[in-house]
Amino acid sequence: MRIVSLLPSSTEIVAALGMAEYLVARSHECDFPPEVKRLPSITAPKFNPDGRSYEINQRVKAILQEAVAVYTVDADRLKALQPDIIVTQSQCDVCAVSFEEVKRITCEWLDTNAQLVALEPNSLDDVFTDIQRVADALNVPERGQKLVDEMQARMASIEQKTRKLSRPTVASIEWIDPLMAAGNWMPTLIEMAGGINIFGVAGQHSPWIDFDALRAANPDVIIVIPCGYDIATSLRELPALTTRPDWQDLKAVQQNQVYVADGNQFFNRPGPRLVESLEILAEILHPNDFDFGHKNRNWQPLTAALR
Repeated sequence: MRIVSLLPSSTEIVAALGMAEYLVARSHECDFPPEVKRLPSITAPKFNPDGRSYEINQRVKAILQEAVAVYTVDADRLKALQPDIIVTQSQCDVCAVSFEEVKRITCEWLDTNAQLVALEPNSLDDVFTDIQRVADALNVPERGQKLVDEMQARMASIEQKTRKLSRPTVASIEWIDPLMAAGNWMPTLIEMAGGINIFGVAGQHSPWIDFDALRAANPDVIIVIPCGYDIATSLRELPALTTRPDWQDLKAVQQNQVYVADGNQFFNRPGPRLVESLEILAEILHPNDFDFGHKNRNWQPLTAALR
C-alpha cells in the first residue's frame, strides 16, 4: 500500500491508525509525528507565506479572486510515486490543496486507479466520521473505531467534569488581522471545556468579525489560536489588536484573561489531537480543576508572554 497525505490532519490520522510506514509523500505543512518530515513534500503555496497576517490574507484573497488554486501539487512527482490512496480534503481551499486540483491531476497524470479520499470536516462529529473513512480506505476499520472510541472517551471525561463548573463566555480568535472567530468544531470544544462560545456556529465555517463585535460581546476570556501560527508567531502579530486604544477596555484584558495557544499544532487540525486541544481549553478555562501539562508548552497567558 502506498499512501499520499495532502493535509496535516490526515497525516496524523494515518499515523494514529498505525499506518505511517505506508506513507510515501506528504504536503509541505505535514510535520507531525516528526518522523513524517523525512518524506518528500509534493505541495507548495502559490503565495508568500511570510509577512504579517493582514498581508497574507490579502495575498490569498488575490489568488482566490483569480479563481485559481492557492496551492500547487508536484504532478510529476506524484505520478512517479504511483500511490494507491491519496488523502485530501474538500472543506477549505485556503487551508490545503483543493480537491478539484487533486482530482484533475489524478485524472490527467496517473495511470493507476488511485483511490481519492476527500475529507470534509465541518463539525466534531465529521472529524470522527473522517477518521473512520480513512481507516476503512486503509482496510483497518477496527483501528478506526478504536481510535474514535478512545478520543470520545477522553473528551467525555472532561465534559463530564465541567458540567458542575462555572461557564465563562469565550471568544476564540482564528485570525488576527482581519479578525476571524473560530467556527467548525471549535464552538463544540469550547462548550465541552466548560465555556460559553460567543462567536461562530458549530458545523459552520469560521466567521469574519470586527473589533466592534468583540467589544460589544465583551467576553470573559479571549483565546488566540490563529490558523497556521505557533505561539511565537501569534505574539508577533498580536500588536494589531493590543495596540488599539479600545483593547484595554475589554473585560478579558482588564482581568488578565487573554491567552495564546498553538493554533498550528492544535485546534486547526481536525484529527486525533483535537483531544489535546480540548485539554488545553479546559486548562485555560478551569485552571484549578485541570492540569494536563500543556501550560507554557502549548498555551500561555498573554501577560506572561509579554514579560
